[in-house]
Amino acid sequence: MKRLNGAGRLPALSAVMAGVLTASVVCASSVPSRQNTPPAGAAGSPVASGNIRFVSAASAAGGTGSSTEATAVGRCLTGALAARMGPMDAGAGQRYAPLVITNRSAQTCWVYGFAGLIMIDRNGDALRTRTRREKVQPHRVTLRPGAGAHARIHWTQVPTGDETRCPVSARLMVVPPDEVAHLEIPFTATVCDDGRLDLTPLSPGTRL
Repeated sequence: MKRLNGAGRLPALSAVMAGVLTASVVCASSVPSRQNTPPAGAAGSPVASGNIRFVSAASAAGGTGSSTEATAVGRCLTGALAARMGPMDAGAGQRYAPLVITNRSAQTCWVYGFAGLIMIDRNGDALRTRTRREKVQPHRVTLRPGAGAHARIHWTQVPTGDETRCPVSARLMVVPPDEVAHLEIPFTATVCDDGRLDLTPLSPGTRL
C-alpha cells in the first residue's frame, strides 16, 4: 500500500483525480434513452432537450392538475449536492456502509451511475484507492429537494497477499456521476486489499 506525500503530493493527487474524474464521467454519460415517449407537444408528454427534461410544474410537484408553467429537471451538479456516510454494518472483517448523496438545492434534479472515490489520510495525503464497480445496472434516480440516493461501499479489514498492515483513511473525496468538482466527507476506515472499495451505482433512498 503506497501513500502519496512529500514533494510529489500535488502532482500525484492531480494524476489520481484525473483518472477518477474520467471514470466518473464515462460511466455516467450513457444515460438510457426513454422508450415509447409520446411525440413532443402531445398532451402530458415531456419535451426533451439534451440532458434536460421539461415537465409541467404540477407534475414535478407530484400533482395531477394541468399547468402551462414548465420546470426544467436536469442532472444534479456537485454544488447542489451534499454527501455523507450512513451507518456501517460489520462482520467477519468485512465492512459495508451507504454513501448517501442528498439534493440540498431547491430544484428537482437527477443522478445516474457511479461516484468517483479517493481516500485521504489524516495528513491530507491521497491513499491508493481501487474502486471496483459492482455488476449492477445503473438507473436514473430523480431527487426532489431534500431527497437522497445511496451507493453501497464494501471493503475488507483483513490483509491480503503480501500485506502486513493496512493504512487508515480519515476522509473521502466523492465525485458525483458525470461531474468534475468533488465533495469531501469524514471516512475513518482501515481498507485492505490494496485500497479496494467495492461500489454499487446510486439507487433511491438513503439506506442499504
